[in-house]
Amino acid sequence: MKYFIAFLFLCFTISTQAQIKPFRFAFISDTHIGSPNGSAEEDLRRTVADINQMTDIAFVVLTGDITELGTTEEIKKARAILDELKVPYYIIPGNHDTGWSESGGVAFAEVFGYDKFVFTYNGIRFIGCASGPYVRMSDGHIPRDAVNWLDKELSKTADDQPLIFLNHYPLDNGLDNWYEAIDRLKQKNTIAALCGHGHANRAMNFEGIPAVMGRSNLRAKAELGGYNLVDVRSDSLIFSERRPGKQTLAPWAGVKIEKHAYQKSSASLRPSYAVNDSFPQVKPKWYYSSEANVISTPATNGQLVFFGNSLGNITALDIQTGKKKWGFQTGGSVFSSPAIDKKQMVIGAGDGFVYCFETTKGKLLWKYKANAAVLGSPLIKDGIVYIGASDHCFRAIELNSGKEIWRFAELEGPVMSTPVIHGNQVLFGAWDRHLYALDIKTGKLNWKWNNGSLVRNFSPAACIPVVKDDVVYIVAPDRYLTAIDLLTGTTLWRNNEATVRESIGISEDGQWVYGKTMNDYMVAFPTSREKQAVAWKIDCGFGYEHVPSMLIEKQHTVVFGTKSGRVYAIDPIKREKKWVYKIDNSMVNTVNMLSSNRILAATMDGKLSLLEVRE
Repeated sequence: MKYFIAFLFLCFTISTQAQIKPFRFAFISDTHIGSPNGSAEEDLRRTVADINQMTDIAFVVLTGDITELGTTEEIKKARAILDELKVPYYIIPGNHDTGWSESGGVAFAEVFGYDKFVFTYNGIRFIGCASGPYVRMSDGHIPRDAVNWLDKELSKTADDQPLIFLNHYPLDNGLDNWYEAIDRLKQKNTIAALCGHGHANRAMNFEGIPAVMGRSNLRAKAELGGYNLVDVRSDSLIFSERRPGKQTLAPWAGVKIEKHAYQKSSASLRPSYAVNDSFPQVKPKWYYSSEANVISTPATNGQLVFFGNSLGNITALDIQTGKKKWGFQTGGSVFSSPAIDKKQMVIGAGDGFVYCFETTKGKLLWKYKANAAVLGSPLIKDGIVYIGASDHCFRAIELNSGKEIWRFAELEGPVMSTPVIHGNQVLFGAWDRHLYALDIKTGKLNWKWNNGSLVRNFSPAACIPVVKDDVVYIVAPDRYLTAIDLLTGTTLWRNNEATVRESIGISEDGQWVYGKTMNDYMVAFPTSREKQAVAWKIDCGFGYEHVPSMLIEKQHTVVFGTKSGRVYAIDPIKREKKWVYKIDNSMVNTVNMLSSNRILAATMDGKLSLLEVRE
């Protein structure tokens, strides 16, 4: 019997190879148009010209990080260069195209016409999938709607169809839902996976799936950049690095084309939820799974929970049951956290509108049109909505009418966070390196501050500032905690001993500024105009951590989320961990803490939950 099975397997392999006719394609990755070194455009133009002078290239694939910051200008510039290709090209975004994107990732699909692709050439099916994170620093993530799309495309792919899967990230735990892709690909005749992200040529293996990472097109410190030529034969894929206009190096990697008897991956390679068994006092009252990513903090008026998702859907759930009560479809992704004032709810969207709804039935009361995506979150105070947008403007809008009161138009980048009001000033950061303080009545600039870095990625833009005794505290990707004079905008002190990235909080009594470090610890600094060191810290055991989820304290409990889908609760009096609950395996946004034992949490993968704690 075993010989018969082996014979069938051999016949299947021969059949697979017979489907494939030899051809060559170009494999480009990580072009980073707009990068600070200034050579990215020249490197890509040289690659395009090099491909155009060849006569045997069937098509080109590009596996993400096409731009540096995902700005519309950078994306359009990349397309203009790539449109010079004389052969078809297929392209997907990477984390640089989506993580800091001023459009919320919308511009990539608008400019290129898609953010994922599928086609068949000479017997091989190519499927390229989008990946993030979107508008946040986090692990890589295949969006929930893209996973659903992948299911549909795979269902239309015959089981014996040779398949090559392309993603920006390697299919490992740097991608928080890597296992969703692998488990699906193992059900098909996947012969290889291609990726970028690591800027190096590297042969890889993803739980049995043969894989190849391609180098960056950037020259870095070399004379020339480069890309890969892939020669497809009936029995193998051969990878050779090409130095544009100069030479093709000897083949450096090969993948045998064969039918794989993929085995189910071990449970030990999948995320564990065992931590939930250690804290039985924490239970979800309900779960709600959105059809797309949720990258904001849900709001509630006590009866309903409001949130938006990356497909542009705004949803209201019953807070007692988690059942949907009403919904509204906008024209763009929603990454804005809603704000509520009595019977009105305000939220921004990627279609460039600020929306105001009646909370009970979801009636649209008004919408205000900005000149670009509105990814920033609103703050409502005394009948006025304060909100920033990607058109480099920050506005004050009348809550009842939707009419603009004033506009500050001197920003140099998009606003993506929630403003803070203290006294007569509204404070917020932008992806232009600066923290701003404006007069709340006139919108006049009082001061702006930056950390001295010329790199926009180090902007204090994802952090929501905290204020105590006319001192503003912020953290940024430069890993410093900074204290700034509220009245003048001058730096009082800076401290980087704790490697706090973008997550900050303040105690209810204002005595402590909290930070979440990039490895395991929650730290506390005394609030003071004088330079302070870490006063105390707690080893929470969350491991490497970089997502911008703020720390919230109520009733002597501090709660925050992490990139691994866990919510942590800390007792700041006893200075110990109270409990941990894992919702899924993606980033937990800043939570909405209703009380010490009721927490609304949402994850990037679109899971919403009301966690309840029995004391």
